[in-house]
Amino acid sequence: MALMYARKSRLSSYKQAKLIEHFVAGTTARAAAEIIEVQPNTAISYYMRLRKLIASKIPSYDLSGEVECDESYFGGVRKGKRGRGAAGKVAVFGLLKRGGKVYTAIIPNAKTETLLPIIQEKVKPDSIVYTDTFRSYNALDVSEFHHSRINHSKLFANKQNHINGIENFWNQAKRHLRKFNGIKQDNFYWFLKECEWRFNGGNHKKLLTQLKYWVKEKS
Repeated sequence: MALMYARKSRLSSYKQAKLIEHFVAGTTARAAAEIIEVQPNTAISYYMRLRKLIASKIPSYDLSGEVECDESYFGGVRKGKRGRGAAGKVAVFGLLKRGGKVYTAIIPNAKTETLLPIIQEKVKPDSIVYTDTFRSYNALDVSEFHHSRINHSKLFANKQNHINGIENFWNQAKRHLRKFNGIKQDNFYWFLKECEWRFNGGNHKKLLTQLKYWVKEKS
């Protein structure tokens, strides 16, 4: 395999390949470093290179048909307010085509003027857009989309009316990120796109084949 690492690196082609395998398997960089017998900082740096490569390769795609929308909040160590607007957390907006791909974006806030342009850019007109009853989605009632709401204070699903798919993605992403025991906000985008790639990319074998190809292509 051609090398993605700097020429000065003492990391062999074999060890790079093993790091890629451990990355795809979800092994932390520190654990992979112990197994492969490289310096922890070397593995951490290489993992970050992989995340940035993934973020640069994720294709842009339009969502159509039935699309679920929701925001979630990641990280933060301060106690107190939870949920929307929670202190010290990163706000993320997600769009999920049922049976298809998820798209995520870090957002400064969850106001209508922030969320609506993202929906209009990524979702094709006449699609059915499912949301909860958060007021920022009110504008969808008079938009080019068919808007359907689910009131989570009463029930989580009413036949086809739910946002369980995007909430499943949030759960998967948070479960994956929890193992890192805190992520600097400056690096959060790369970890988020890794989670998006994992969700969209299929099983581990498919992810490994794709990532190895991207690494070889990059070199």
